Amino acid sequence: MIKVAVAGLGFGRQFVPIYRDHPLVSSVVVADPIEGSSLDDVLADPTVDAVHIVTGLTDRADHIVAALEAGKHVASTVPMALSLPDIERVLDARKLAGTTYMMMETAVYTRAFLYAAALDFGEINYARGVHTQDMTGWPGYWRGLPPMYYATHAIAPILHLLDAPALEVVALGGGLLKPENRGDYDNDFAVESALVRLTGRDTVVELTRSLYQVARPYAETFSIYGDRLGFEWDRDTVLHTLQPPTETRGRQVTTEPVIPPDRPDLLPEEIRGYTSGGHDGSHPHLVHEFVSAVVEGRPPAIDHTRAANWTALGIAAHASAQRGGAPVAVPPF
Repeated sequence: MIKVAVAGLGFGRQFVPIYRDHPLVSSVVVADPIEGSSLDDVLADPTVDAVHIVTGLTDRADHIVAALEAGKHVASTVPMALSLPDIERVLDARKLAGTTYMMMETAVYTRAFLYAAALDFGEINYARGVHTQDMTGWPGYWRGLPPMYYATHAIAPILHLLDAPALEVVALGGGLLKPENRGDYDNDFAVESALVRLTGRDTVVELTRSLYQVARPYAETFSIYGDRLGFEWDRDTVLHTLQPPTETRGRQVTTEPVIPPDRPDLLPEEIRGYTSGGHDGSHPHLVHEFVSAVVEGRPPAIDHTRAANWTALGIAAHASAQRGGAPVAVPPF
């Protein structure tokens, strides 16, 4: 049994009852100014075993490092950091602490991803991830953020399903940000698109991310295309099947709509009811994986190395876009 602290009760509020009801969690405390408590308070508490950090984007890496240096197991919302030096700081702190770090990437525990991960695509030759969202009116630290700095929701399902880290990226930026959408970042682009080269794979991977000035509703989507099956998770979810060749030109592809089911069977009975929640039912799966990894003393599915690669890819992609599409290597971790 472990005691868990949740730091940041904006988005973090959704995770508190799931931790409370998890059979391997003895108790949950919170750290948030509105509750009269701070991250420093829970880090100084020797009875707290693990901290789930759901604080602001620009403070994320500092808070992760502080929690690791306090000897805590750490989960954090995405991304891990906003710069390569901060990624290195997180990795160094985790290595020194010897504790667990998990990035809580919702996109690899959605109903759609769990359904797709069980399919036999054959040889996967092409994949595409897209995340569109308009950040007008969000806290000021979002203004002008390079789109690819927050791209893990779009790329994580692909890299996780292929079990292949990103190796190199070529990206272009489009749409000059209007003055009211600019901030303190070195970024002119409203949208960025990339081609990603993977380690040990020939798959062509496309990635697109926007934060402003794109007239599309909020969408986290991914598509996987193999030589047997194709899967698209967008506003509608469909499964394509490539039929055997016939005497006519071209092989036929049949398409059927699918409704990926909940997977409560993957969870302890006490938290199965939470699969109806946000981010396509992913939250209880994330909590269960983090808690289980800590209790069992094993690396979590989205460990520090995988989180670093997924995060660094976005940073490298923005660097490529700034250089007019020059290839940029994703640092090895």
